[in-house]
Amino acid sequence: MSEATALRTAGGASSTDAAVPIHPQQHSTSSPTRNRSENKQSFDYVIRSGIAGGIAGSAAKTLIAPLDRVKILFQASSPAFTKYTSTPFGVLRAISTIQKSSGYTGLFRGHSATLLRIFPYAAVKFVAYEQFRAYLIKSPEQETVLRRLAAGAAAGTVSVFATYPLEVIRVRLAFETRVEEKSSLRGIAKRLWREGGGGGVSGFYRGFGPTVLGMLPYAGMSFLTHDIVGDWLRQRGYVSLSKKGAKQHSEKKQLKGWAELCAGGFAGMVSQTASYPFEVIRRRMQVGGAVGDGRVVSMRETTRDIWRGGGARGFFVGLSVCTTFILSK
Repeated sequence: MSEATALRTAGGASSTDAAVPIHPQQHSTSSPTRNRSENKQSFDYVIRSGIAGGIAGSAAKTLIAPLDRVKILFQASSPAFTKYTSTPFGVLRAISTIQKSSGYTGLFRGHSATLLRIFPYAAVKFVAYEQFRAYLIKSPEQETVLRRLAAGAAAGTVSVFATYPLEVIRVRLAFETRVEEKSSLRGIAKRLWREGGGGGVSGFYRGFGPTVLGMLPYAGMSFLTHDIVGDWLRQRGYVSLSKKGAKQHSEKKQLKGWAELCAGGFAGMVSQTASYPFEVIRRRMQVGGAVGDGRVVSMRETTRDIWRGGGARGFFVGLSVCTTFILSK
């Protein structure tokens, strides 16, 4: 895997936190000798790639932190921001409201937990992908869509599970809007420990079910859309000329840089849309203890409540914000 691909994968900040599929066209073929000589199972490679991925992920999350908070408020149906979800400039109005009530620091509410989470998340995700890939794909003949999909899904599940408690804390911090109720990271953690569902660790894994389920349509649609759009662009001749003496590691020709960017961006939007209902369900479950009677609500009950409140449209609230995320990467 090239360094550029490594950073894009680790910092890929997918709003679903799903496994970001690695397409064969994204792998560098300019230096086959270097790729063969580098041992991706070595401790040195794991540390270097983990640090690089963590830094890239932290920088990306900081850049889009204000939009991320607005997205959470929309998805979780915050009473103070529901009125903005159906307006043309709702995102900008929401940002303005937060800035006026809490200052510019309010736009980064919960970002401390994001930074604590993104570094280990990006590192674990990247490292896990390489390990699963090495186990499942031992030769070029085994470089199939299903094996890459399995490696990405497994890596995504491991990284999400390892850092999910920090994700729940981040969402709960971002969901608080009243100045008088501002809690600390430690205070949220204590509250989650005490809340229903048996208390303890279970409180930190609310919404984990729809998170894992959302990885399947996200990864599947990403692969499918990327391949379809990539083939369409190749048919129109938007491919890079191979260097003399360089071996082709893929049957398909390498797309030009801008064409690969278009294929990846479009695939990201389609896959994000396909898995978005699961993200909305997850957000509602994560903030369940902060609203109403604090009762733990199942995925089925949450789905029913969203449908009753807004029909099919309720499962796609805040999607425009996520589209902005994808285009900004």
